Amino acid sequence: MKLLGLIGGTSWHSTIEYYKLINELAGERMGHEQNPALLIYSQNIQLMREQDKEKINRTYLDISQKLESAGAAGILICANTPHMVYDFVQPQIGIPILHIAEAIGRKAKEKGLQTLGLLGNRPTMTGNFIPSYLKKHFDIKTLIPDPEYIDQSHYFVSKELTLGKFTEKAKAFYQDQMKFLADKGAEGMIMGCTELPLLIKEEDSPYPLISTTQLHAEMAVDFIFEDKEE
Repeated sequence: MKLLGLIGGTSWHSTIEYYKLINELAGERMGHEQNPALLIYSQNIQLMREQDKEKINRTYLDISQKLESAGAAGILICANTPHMVYDFVQPQIGIPILHIAEAIGRKAKEKGLQTLGLLGNRPTMTGNFIPSYLKKHFDIKTLIPDPEYIDQSHYFVSKELTLGKFTEKAKAFYQDQMKFLADKGAEGMIMGCTELPLLIKEEDSPYPLISTTQLHAEMAVDFIFEDKEE
């Protein structure tokens, strides 16, 4: 099996969810009396809150190089937003970063979805690292909420969800935003924050939900077992 390096700490809730899912999914293949070897580097969430892009890029490159030197065959970033570093970091290391948008695109194509709504924090919704990847590799269009709602979404993610606080007010807000995006043409919704699927379940939405955490974890397990199953 391949040794996978995990970069966590964007919120420890997110890191735990990734670790739990990867072990559960791997257990379905290797037996639940075993678990895969993983390297985990969990950093201080304050890095992302400072919103210093150059510092974020340098830090993720340093962490990725440390994981590669420690023997990781690939890297999984345990959150959506830090994928903003992908274009900077990937060319400077010799192992693949498993891009979260690859997992999103595969599932959307499987479901026959060509236009997706994207929900999350401000950097994820206004950045281009998910929309550009989906457009380039899958020809999928991405829609986001109107500007006046982006700050509110960012508040719920940064001040509530990443702190483990899940309220009915936040759930109602995101349900309203999903309807708004559907009215604009979205056929499905990207849950672009690791904690969003913990807030809104499939039964809470009339629209197909693309749970980035679940799909990314599945992609990770496929990578871990890739050589073993060939």
